[in-house]
Amino acid sequence: MSDSGVLIVISGPSGVGKGTVISRLFEMDENCCFSVSATTRPPRPGEQDGVHYHFIDRDKFGEMVRRGEMLEYDEHFGNLYGTPKKYVEQQLANGRSVVLDIEYKGMRQVKKLMPEMVSVLVLPPSVGELERRLRDRATEDEKSISDRLARFRTEIEVISEYDYIVVNDDVDSAAAKIKAILTAAGCRPCAMGKVVSELLKEEIKDA
Repeated sequence: MSDSGVLIVISGPSGVGKGTVISRLFEMDENCCFSVSATTRPPRPGEQDGVHYHFIDRDKFGEMVRRGEMLEYDEHFGNLYGTPKKYVEQQLANGRSVVLDIEYKGMRQVKKLMPEMVSVLVLPPSVGELERRLRDRATEDEKSISDRLARFRTEIEVISEYDYIVVNDDVDSAAAKIKAILTAAGCRPCAMGKVVSELLKEEIKDA
């Protein structure tokens, strides 16, 4: 058993079903927890502070960045989004694996600060299937769908920067693969430091 948790970044294009896969992963692995992002945008109807996002003002967000309290951050449509570092570090120290649902730009920032992290890119089985899922959500107009499909091309271009690729052709199968990735990552030397250290302290008796 590893003595520290695994930090895993899960990215994927809009419509790929990433959120559903992550929810299924949490059902399969109770040792996983989700890192709630901070944002400067106002809450939408039904959203709860600390559950969907940590809603903070721009000044406080900027201060957290200046103090090095964000693992990563970016700006979208005039609002800032970021991952508070403290919660992530606390959970990892307690042996829990932490899931970050962020895009490739954020993944790059996290990797610089915590190179031991693991990254997974969730992909659709085909572009046609991705388009179907976007249309089935019935929340996008034609321009938005076209924009998201075009953005998908950009995300594909950075595929080599990820440690693993998981195709979401079946939610249970995709979540099981990510769980297996977490299990393997927990067996790396960087996650077994205390165990190895204690073994090295023990005296080996002559046979």
